[in-house]
Amino acid sequence: MTLVAANAELPDPAGVDVVRVGTALELREAVLAAAEGADAVVMAAAVADFRPAHYEHVKIKKVEGAEPAPVELVRNPDILAELSAQRRAPGQVVVGFAAETDHALEHGRQKITRKGCDLLVVNEVGEDRAFGSANNEAVVLASDGAETPVPFGPKEQLADTVWDLVAVRLG
Repeated sequence: MTLVAANAELPDPAGVDVVRVGTALELREAVLAAAEGADAVVMAAAVADFRPAHYEHVKIKKVEGAEPAPVELVRNPDILAELSAQRRAPGQVVVGFAAETDHALEHGRQKITRKGCDLLVVNEVGEDRAFGSANNEAVVLASDGAETPVPFGPKEQLADTVWDLVAVRLG
């Protein structure tokens, strides 16, 4: 089992190969490599849609009376869509996550079709849910149209539901 992790300050899980990454491009390379031969790939990362087009290697100093240049953004790769389109192993189950701020189910239904994954965990982020919280609630959408609601509670409950749904698909 391989865990590709960014910005995680938790200890490495026992018996797991951990690959640490710092950018979306590094994440893409590590995930595509780890997906080779994997029965299931769970993409729980919240990767930014965009990144700066150029990085400065030194501090950008203030200049009296001048505003900084605008930051040009470029699109990050869509790792979930790429992985779903190019399955690395026969029968591989691909799970994505969608953190939404409004119309979560509507956007999630569009996203699972667009991304092509088998399962999509859709949650509306907000106070005491998702990021920085021990609790969450979500709906797990399946490519066959099934929807599995997971009520507000510990994230472990959501994880158990996701793995149960993955296990069914793996047979």
